[in-house]
Amino acid sequence: MRIARFVAGGDPQYGVVELAADGGRYPDTVSVLTGDPMAMSVKLTGERKELDGVRLLAPVIPRSKIVAVGRNYAAHAAEMGNDVPETPLTFFKPNTSVIGPGEPIIYPAASQEVSYEGELAVVIGRICKEVPVSRVPEVIFGYTVANDVTARDLQRTDGQWARAKGYDTFCPLGPWITTHQSLEEVAALGIRTTLDGELRQDGNTKDMIFTIAEVVAYISSFTTLLPGDVILTGTPSGVGPMVPGQVVSIEVEGIGTLSNPVAGTQSHEEASDEAKQ
Repeated sequence: MRIARFVAGGDPQYGVVELAADGGRYPDTVSVLTGDPMAMSVKLTGERKELDGVRLLAPVIPRSKIVAVGRNYAAHAAEMGNDVPETPLTFFKPNTSVIGPGEPIIYPAASQEVSYEGELAVVIGRICKEVPVSRVPEVIFGYTVANDVTARDLQRTDGQWARAKGYDTFCPLGPWITTHQSLEEVAALGIRTTLDGELRQDGNTKDMIFTIAEVVAYISSFTTLLPGDVILTGTPSGVGPMVPGQVVSIEVEGIGTLSNPVAGTQSHEEASDEAKQ
């Protein structure tokens, strides 16, 4: 099941996305739900809208936090000149960094090197703490696609990652949350990132150093997870810079594709024009 958050001329709503399965004979639709499925019991209202007629939003705005995992793919750790961590390397991104599909990633004036990082994201469905690996499936609501946008130059100079990872617009999520998938089903999904249509990342979740179950169990060992919290599970190799005027798209097999344009200040746009010439 695909759960989307959207607007259609009014307040944000949730709905179940139904994609046409017969080559486009029928339009993709979204069936409206009565409320927020991560906060309450919901049911279908009976109203259905064409997907092309609504604007998709970030499928979740985390109520408290986004917890991300760094260097969870050996090839990515190597390309950044780092060793593989012995335990999950975690950091926080603020919920104010979240944007949805199609919304612009804003290039901050303080940075000259902003990078994409395509990732599979886990959405938590219930309050939990100290979850054993064997019970992790019980606390997962579903999965979505994420871009762990990073100001790489600030990451190097700051030493810690709060600023480099925490700017507004630095956590695109979407296009929806895919539910009812087992850990086995998401253990070998392709992750592909394109920049202006050119393939830049081509990885697979099977190459994670720490599995999704291990990551969730580890994070819940030191912080209480709440419904709607998001966990970013790490990025494969191939990360690189993007500049204003470009479009970055991340596809996670079986989950969906998340696309966002990059925007910036006039000085950034002038610099990116020069870089393209």
